[in-house]
Order: sequence, then structure tokens, then C-alpha cells
Amino acid sequence: MSGTTTAATRCRRETGAGANRWVVLVVLCVSLLLVALDATVLHVAVPAVTEDLRPGAMELLWIVDVYPLVCASLLILFGTLGDRIGRRRVLLLGYALFGVASGIAALADNAQVLIGARALLGVGGAMIMPATLSILRQVFPDRRERALAIGIWSAVAAVGAAIGPLLGGFLLEHFWWGSVFLVNIPLMIVSLPIGRLLLPESRGEADGPWDVVGALMAAAGLFGLVLGVKRLGGGEAPFSPFTLAPLLVGGLMMAGFVRRQRRRKHPLVDLRMFSRPAFSTSVGCIVLAMLALVGLELIAAQYLQLVLGLSPLETGLRLLPLTVAAMAAGLAGAKLLRRFGPRTMVCFGFCLTAASVVTLTAMGTRDNTGLLLAGFVLLGFGLETTLFGAYESMLSEAPPAQSGGAAAIGETSYQLGAGIGIALLGSVMNAAYAPGLSSVPGVPSADSKAAGHSLGEAYEVAARLGGPVGGALRQAARNSFVHGLHVTLLVSAALLLLGAVMALRLPRVMDCGADTTAAAPESGPGRDSVPDPASGPADIPAPREVAETRVSA
Repeated sequence: MSGTTTAATRCRRETGAGANRWVVLVVLCVSLLLVALDATVLHVAVPAVTEDLRPGAMELLWIVDVYPLVCASLLILFGTLGDRIGRRRVLLLGYALFGVASGIAALADNAQVLIGARALLGVGGAMIMPATLSILRQVFPDRRERALAIGIWSAVAAVGAAIGPLLGGFLLEHFWWGSVFLVNIPLMIVSLPIGRLLLPESRGEADGPWDVVGALMAAAGLFGLVLGVKRLGGGEAPFSPFTLAPLLVGGLMMAGFVRRQRRRKHPLVDLRMFSRPAFSTSVGCIVLAMLALVGLELIAAQYLQLVLGLSPLETGLRLLPLTVAAMAAGLAGAKLLRRFGPRTMVCFGFCLTAASVVTLTAMGTRDNTGLLLAGFVLLGFGLETTLFGAYESMLSEAPPAQSGGAAAIGETSYQLGAGIGIALLGSVMNAAYAPGLSSVPGVPSADSKAAGHSLGEAYEVAARLGGPVGGALRQAARNSFVHGLHVTLLVSAALLLLGAVMALRLPRVMDCGADTTAAAPESGPGRDSVPDPASGPADIPAPREVAETRVSA
């Protein structure tokens, strides 16, 4: 019996090590697709969940927010744990947890169970996301091929985020709200055995004990920071104790985490990576790009629905060109990176996005389909070009042994940038929108103040007032919203140009000769290894076949 088990294990390891790297990429992309889908698929199901489970206002907020909150908090913990115990092992455990949590969420009969299930989904997502990127880093030692793989990986992420609401809407038309979670289970049932068979195991250096205290400090600190940023983005007062306390506690925990890592001989995250200009600049570019993208998407969706009067489905279709352009940029990113280099590519992406944002300031209270189409296409292509170049440079700059931690840092930057973008651009929008409603003739001051909270609330107040006064308030609210949108777009353009200046610290050329040893097998008894490019299967290039390439920008 033991001999059979040993033989099966050896066969699995050899198959995983020798599997075609492009098949491995497909498995990793399916994993990412599920995580990206689950981040947005629930949004359209919120009304159905509210009607069925009757959650309170706070419970409903946690149902929506607990998944990204928990996921962002645990990325560093599980990213570095994968470096220690095996990235495939963490990924497969994430698959299993994701499937179980999806079943619990689908069958939840009260808000508390659904919140708990969504939290477990966040844990599973945090195990899956950095593992996919770090395994990709190991399977593709040639930087040129890795750039293409990252482009496909990022395009899949864009697809998942975009089709989440569309898939959710389709399922809700034919089934009950729990079906948006059940769709994960068959995919996870298939992914577990396929991943176990095909994915190679890899680990980082195992010097010293894993810093459990540091991992918990990072998780607690990120939880506090992300929670505080989300509350700011939700319109909470910045000096409210429920907003200020998480930010302060999170900031203190992260400061303690950084101090602890600098003092340890074997740190959880090697902070010396940030001393490399390419790595630290890439992380900053990811934050700025996501800051612009998420805030603009949120405001654009409100503009399309509340100002132009489009339905949710029509709004999704209008935003679809943005996603299609992002997919195209991801697939073309490898060639662009080889041709122009990281510095030029990321700078170009930021400048193109800034130009598209300035173009969109021509939007008014009337529909202009051509302008919106052109603006969204340029926006999607520019932002994905920026994110692709930044992710590729960050991952290539990190040591192979720290790829899990580096991937976790990149994903955490992504989540923090998204949260900060909603908070910052939302605040700019509100500051520019509210003053225009303070002096509408015939509207009482209390109603003017209520209308200044949001465009949707202004419409409710206008409907209640009725008559010419209500019509005047409604028109003033639409004009004020468009004015606020223009101000927000100009602020976004300034931030994007700041990102273009920041990107000047990136390398001018793409050096494809420095990473050929990235996939060297790791030594040590009982440890799985990734393929050795010098002696592995024929479909993986040997070091002598990977010529050093330097292309001037």
C-alpha cells in the first residue's frame, strides 16, 4: 500500500514538474477568474439578499464589504506562508476553502451566516491570489515569456471583474440569489484535482522560523487600514471614532510590523526589496493606477444611470469597451514591453489615461455615445498598460524566493489603491457637487442639505417637493453632478501625470537575461521543485537559449 502511494506521489510530482507551462497558466487563470468574479458578482444580488434575509443596514454593509476586507488583510500572511510551506499547497487549500465557503453562502438562511461565509471566501481568495502570481513567476523563468503570461493573467482579471455583475444578473433572472455562489463549486471541484496533478510545487528559502507574530501584525494592520479607508469611501466622517480608530490602530500595527521586519535576521517580508527603485516605483504605480480606475468607474456608473438615465444593463454595456480595451492591452503588453521597455511603457500608459480622462471632461447632461466610447477605450487601454508594466517590473525585480511575498505586496497595493481611490475621488466629487445645491430658489435649507449628500438623494427630495421647485432642484442637481465630475476628472488627470513622473525611475530597458536561473530546482530532502530549465522538458528553454536582450526605449 505504501509503495503504491509513494509511486503515485512520485508520478504526480513528475507530471506537475513537466506539465506544459501554458497549461499551468490556464489553471492559474481559472483560479484568478473565480476570485475576480466573486468580488463583483454579489453587487447585483444585494436587493434580492435584502428582501430574503432582511439584514440590518450594518449587516448589509458587512455582507458586501467583508470579502474584499478579509482578502486584502490576509494577502501578505498567505503569500509569505506559501513561500515557506509550498505555493501549490496553499493554492489547493484555498481552492477547497473557497468551494466550501461558496456552498455555505449559497444556503445561508440569515445575514450572520452569509457574513461568515463571505469572510471565509475572503480567506480562500487571499490564499489563491498571491499563489497564482508567484507560481507564474516560477513556471516562466524567461522574462519575455513571463511578460506574455502576466498579460494574459491581467486580462483574465479584467474579464472577471467585468462579467461578475452580468453573470449575477443572468443567474438572478433564472434562479435565486444563492446561485451566484453555487457557480464556484463545480469549477473548484474540477480545479482541485487538475491543480494537484499539473501545478508544480515551489518554495522559497526556509532559513529561520516563519514569523507568526509578524504575519498576524500585518493582517491586523491591513484590516484596520482597509476598514478605515472603506469607511471614508462610504462617506463616513473622517474624525468619527469608527473611522479614525481603525486607521490609527492599523497604522500603528503596520509601523510595528515594519520595525519588526527590519530587526529580524530572517524577516517575513524582505523590506530591502523596497530599496530597489524598480520595485518600490512599481508598487507606487499600482496604487496610483487603481486609485484612478476604481474611483472613476464608480462615478462613471452613477453618471450613466442617474444623469443619462440608463438602466443597469445598459450601463454595464457602456462600460464594456473599457474592459475589452484592458484585455487588448494585457495581451499586447508583452510585445510593448519588449519594444519600449518598462519606463516608456508605464509612462505612456499613465499619459494616455490622463489624456482620456481630460477628454471625458466634455461629458455633459446629454448623452454623447461616441465621446464615451472613445474615452472608455483609451481609459481601459492606458490603465491596463500601466498596471501590466508595473506588475511585470515588480515581479521580475523581486528575488524568486520572495515571489509569494512580492505578489502579496502587489495585490495589497491593488486593494489599497482601490479603497483610497473611492475615498479620495468620492470626497472631491462631494466637495464640488454640494455647493451647487445650496441656493436653489424655493428649496428649504434642510432639503438643500439632504440633496447635497448625493444625486440619488437629490432626486428623492425633488420628487417629494414636486412642481417647478422640484424640477429646478432636479436640474440643479444634474448640473452640479456634471460639474463635480469634471473637477474629479481633472484631479484624476493630475494624479495620473504624477504617476507618469514617478515611472521615470523604472528601468529604461527590459533585461531578459537576468532571470534565467529563477526556476532552478530547490535542494533539500522531500521538497518538490519547479522545472530546471537546463535539464527539464523540451518545452522550457534552457539558459543557453535565452539570450540577453536589451531594447532601447
